[in-house]
Amino acid sequence: MADEPTPAQKALGAFAPKLVELTDDVLFGDIWERPGLSPRDRSLITVTTLAALYRPEQLGNHLRRALENGLTKDELVEAITHLAFYAGWPSAMSAITQLKDIVEHQDNG
Repeated sequence: MADEPTPAQKALGAFAPKLVELTDDVLFGDIWERPGLSPRDRSLITVTTLAALYRPEQLGNHLRRALENGLTKDELVEAITHLAFYAGWPSAMSAITQLKDIVEHQDNG
């Protein structure tokens, strides 16, 4: 039985095979697996960076991953609230809206 395709393989497949390879092997296969930070800490850093840089197209998946990696809704709300003063209100409002939708969907699904 073959391994299930990764999210990057599902999204980009043969369209951008090198980018998929780098995403799977380097980013998630190496960087995310380094022992210096826990997956929870990496998620917190990633979520706040994506929110601060206003990267909503990537943020949703990383908010889900953050919840899977042990961050709570309340911790994510607090982190996003904190960064509003440093990264800008629109970025924080966009991020918190995405988090709200994800949490509500999880609670109802």
